[in-house]
Amino acid sequence: MTEPRVRPGGAGDADGAGRILVVDDEAEIRSVLEETLSEEGYAVALAANADEADHQVRSGSPDLVLLDIWMPGVDGMELLRRWVEAGPLPFPVVMMSGHSTIESAVEATRLGAYDYLEKPLSLDKLLLTAEHAMEAVRLRRENQALRSEGPEVELVGESGMMDWLRQQIDRLARSQGAVLIVGEPGVGKEAVARTLHVRSGRSGPFVAINSAAIAPASMEAQLFGSEEGGRIQAGRFEQADGGVLFLDEVADMAADVQARLIRVLEEQQFTRLGGSRPVHVDVRVVAATSRDLEARVRDGAFRSDLFYRLNVFTLRVPPLRDHPDDIPALVEHFMDRHGRDEGLRPRTFAPGAVTALAEHPWPGNVRELQNVVERVLILSEADPVEAGEVRMALGGAGARPQVPDRLFDASLRQAREDFERHYLEYHLRANSGNITRTSAEAGLERTHLYRKLKQLGIEAADYKDDGKD
Repeated sequence: MTEPRVRPGGAGDADGAGRILVVDDEAEIRSVLEETLSEEGYAVALAANADEADHQVRSGSPDLVLLDIWMPGVDGMELLRRWVEAGPLPFPVVMMSGHSTIESAVEATRLGAYDYLEKPLSLDKLLLTAEHAMEAVRLRRENQALRSEGPEVELVGESGMMDWLRQQIDRLARSQGAVLIVGEPGVGKEAVARTLHVRSGRSGPFVAINSAAIAPASMEAQLFGSEEGGRIQAGRFEQADGGVLFLDEVADMAADVQARLIRVLEEQQFTRLGGSRPVHVDVRVVAATSRDLEARVRDGAFRSDLFYRLNVFTLRVPPLRDHPDDIPALVEHFMDRHGRDEGLRPRTFAPGAVTALAEHPWPGNVRELQNVVERVLILSEADPVEAGEVRMALGGAGARPQVPDRLFDASLRQAREDFERHYLEYHLRANSGNITRTSAEAGLERTHLYRKLKQLGIEAADYKDDGKD
């Protein structure tokens, strides 16, 4: 039995690539995989049979297990079954076999295997599969970190309306049914979905995808993954296995993707694009939209059968203008967060500034408020912040943001990114959030504008797109 080999500063460290347990009765295969994986920075442990594999797992849970099916004594399938019966798998398992059949592949995935590789192994395919499995591990750990911070990390406010929203989330968290979250752009639908996931107790990760920001031609591959030339690209459904898949702006989903999504919701399995083997998943789907989905069903733009599949439960998130009492708490929350993330000095808001915020109609809701707070912290040195600074940040009277002195101390790249962010936010506000008009003024195609907004951390889903060039 071989102990894990850890390269200095590599996989065995907190920031390393991860720990992989290779279980195979053939010494030559163990040696080749140990060398290959170690060169990629992984910490590798080896086991020649089920007993040694159990010992390694008890000694320290690996991040990934590569498990041969055909072994003397207890074979890999039986070992996987034992691990699953003992409780939820704390690590992904990739099965390996030189005598593969469709039946064995289906049985392995049914038991909970992450993937299934045929021997002789393609090392390129194995490394790609390991990379995808480690991404699933990373997402799961991020989810656990989110839980450790507490479910209230984003749902800020103590108004009666926010209390009601939390009560609704608690009720829906006890179910595993699909949830449709509806509300205006910027109300915090993803924050609600994340809180629902945290309170649901599902052990898998929270994975989000925005239907409005992804080209229809690539949406299917993004959701279901692909196989080409022996290389597997896991989709969002696989990444979300055991957890929640959040389909943001689901009303913008293309018709052919809608049709396939119905089957996946019914069967909890699918095949990757270009693949032939079924992939089984356990995923709770939470969808969100800022549009009237029932109207789109009546217009024939959205399938009625998918609507009823997604709309098992409906959760309506109120606009900010309906709970203005939460604005001071939200301002404090965003000041603390931006101060921590960007190294900005937190400030207080004078009573007149708070009044100016309360009087604003907030068409962009909580997201708009967050952007205003960030602009105030960047563009103003006043403390306390007065009403004039707030009105300037709100873009009142055609006011344009001034170039802050701190940009001259930043790198050229950071200064350019800051300018682009202010430039695009200014034009989005001036165009009432209309993506098409903003793209025309900026001289960017809509798809390029979406990409730029994502790069700069501006939520494209908070703005409108009339679909015209």
